[in-house]
Amino acid sequence: MESKGSFFIAAGWLIDGTGGPIRSDVLIEIENGFISTINKMMPADMHNRHFVDLTRCTLLPGLIDSHVHLTISGTEDPEGRQDQLTASFETLEGVIDKHLRSHVSRGVVALRDGGDRGGYTLHYKSSCLPHAGIPIRLKSAGRAWHAPGRYGKLIGRPPVEGHTLGQSILMQPEPVDHLKIVNSGLNSLATFGRETPSQFDPDELKGAVQAGRELGLKTMVHANGQEAVAVAIEAGCHSIEHGFFMGEKNLIRMAERDVTWVPTAFTMNAYARMPGSHRRESEVAQKNLDHQLDQIRKSLEYGVRIAVGTDAGSPGVHHGQAIREEIRLLVSAGLSLERAIQCATSNGADLLGLENEVGRILPGMPATFLATRGKPDRLPESLDSLERIYIDGILVN
Repeated sequence: MESKGSFFIAAGWLIDGTGGPIRSDVLIEIENGFISTINKMMPADMHNRHFVDLTRCTLLPGLIDSHVHLTISGTEDPEGRQDQLTASFETLEGVIDKHLRSHVSRGVVALRDGGDRGGYTLHYKSSCLPHAGIPIRLKSAGRAWHAPGRYGKLIGRPPVEGHTLGQSILMQPEPVDHLKIVNSGLNSLATFGRETPSQFDPDELKGAVQAGRELGLKTMVHANGQEAVAVAIEAGCHSIEHGFFMGEKNLIRMAERDVTWVPTAFTMNAYARMPGSHRRESEVAQKNLDHQLDQIRKSLEYGVRIAVGTDAGSPGVHHGQAIREEIRLLVSAGLSLERAIQCATSNGADLLGLENEVGRILPGMPATFLATRGKPDRLPESLDSLERIYIDGILVN
């Protein structure tokens, strides 16, 4: 990395992450790693100032992926996936490191991990990340929570025997950044629209969310289907992860209670186009995707806050690469480019508690942003050809 100190950047276009209109021909002053001023670039500036010339580029905030699993790659090889799911930390340390670097190379500056069976990502964050030289902000749930005998073993554990979920959360020894609770099963690739019952009853889930609040933690809830999502919303969770087939009533409740939705739509897109998939599975995955995009369209009417999360680590969902596809799907569902970028930047920052560190290009904010080649209409595809990445005013090579 190369420090630039105090300097100016001249940019052709600016998407600031707030959802506001795209600005053109801007001059950004950066001092000691923070954005000092953002002004319209005047002709005289071209002659009277020394600046980094990015006039053929579009600037946008560093991206935030609000749902990943760093111990698993997006490989479609069943044996390879099984090896990762049962590997030791010594093996997975390199896997996590590789995935983090892949995210940074694609302009992702902050991540929220949804858990793994051994809490290995949390251990990596505390023991390895400080020395790895990877400029990324990482939030980890450690191990997720699921009901006994229900889906979730691959990313977590059930409550302690003889204790409620809330009691178990208060008993956990490791300090986590947020709670991850699994409250439904996976989407079916055999039967379109099949829903599974809620893993926890309303009182137990409410007690778990309250336990998180006592620890100063937000709660992300994996939930698909009307019942499982409704229980999670009523419990006071901070975000619904996935939310397939949750229905309009739940969208309205989420808007009323300011619950963030992380749709992870690209997971179904990846399944639908995965080589070697059975025809029936591909067809159901495509129908799942289409239904999710319809829900996203309806969410715009109700004002639901959406944050981009890719579920990277799912089959065909590759770390770093998938965020471009998730943004593309949001645009296809009717979001403007500015709103879709907001979902991938400031909305994610707010959800992760990083609103004063990343997610917006505004005076007073740290100078963390990307420069993509070309005009804004080349986004999100131009995320594959980043010209520059600045993190806290430092140019990342």
